Amino acid sequence: MTALLLGALGLTLSLVVPGPLARAHWPDRAPAAAVLLWQSITLSAVLSALGVVLSAPYEVTRAAGSGKPVAAAALIGALVVAGVIILRLVVSLIGVTRRSRVRRARHRELVDLLDRAEQHRELGPDNLRVLDGALPLAYCVPGREPRVVLSNGVLQVLDRDQVDAVLAHEQTHLRHRHEVVMESFTAFYRAVPGPLRSRAPLDAVHLLLEMISDDVARRKAGAEPLRAALERLSDAVPLAEDARADPTGDARRRRLDRLTKPHTVSVGLNVAAALAAVGLLVLPTVILVVPWLDRALDHWPL
Repeated sequence: MTALLLGALGLTLSLVVPGPLARAHWPDRAPAAAVLLWQSITLSAVLSALGVVLSAPYEVTRAAGSGKPVAAAALIGALVVAGVIILRLVVSLIGVTRRSRVRRARHRELVDLLDRAEQHRELGPDNLRVLDGALPLAYCVPGREPRVVLSNGVLQVLDRDQVDAVLAHEQTHLRHRHEVVMESFTAFYRAVPGPLRSRAPLDAVHLLLEMISDDVARRKAGAEPLRAALERLSDAVPLAEDARADPTGDARRRRLDRLTKPHTVSVGLNVAAALAAVGLLVLPTVILVVPWLDRALDHWPL
């Protein structure tokens, strides 16, 4: 029954857990630990699928040999689904990574070409690029040669403290390699068949990464300049993209609320989320895989 239990665990982590966790508000007080928990959930789902691939053939043989066709059919179904997910995950990860690198390289060449260097010499960062345009834009282009991109509209509507807060926020995305985290979740989302997947992890992790960058920018530039910058850049492209995924505006309100309230680090939440993340990875392996492996080795032909 190991394959069926692992299959049930994988489906639970993919379909049942993401909804309630994405709706919870406690991650706002421990965003880094919450991202770790989301990563653990995703990795545990992948490992569960891999466990099904490894354990199902042996259990199918046993079930068929003991005259249990229903059990054998169920195990074959679990094996097929898990195998498809693993194969699609590998293909998806390669595809997402390759397309992202090509797109970023082209984008980097374009912003370098359109850069107005004379408008940002006094702002400091060597990787900053300023583009002409009245629409306020602020984003980063990650990669080996990262860029932070501002439009001239940002420099018109924000004061220097607010610009510094925006720069600190975008530099945090680059320094912590947040794009790698998002690529892994995107690849997993695309790899899982439509009826078995949820977009909640993608949207939740994106919001948490924004909160992590907000926290660093808050420490460097202050909460008020960052909050004012977020409010004034409400028409910027990154926020418009957030709005398509968050039509009610709840994610943006949560970011702004965190910058209004006193900033406190919840040690208890961080510890609890970290322990839950470790438990999700360790307990299924110890409880399910190790006993199965012990039985399988006992029957292995020598």
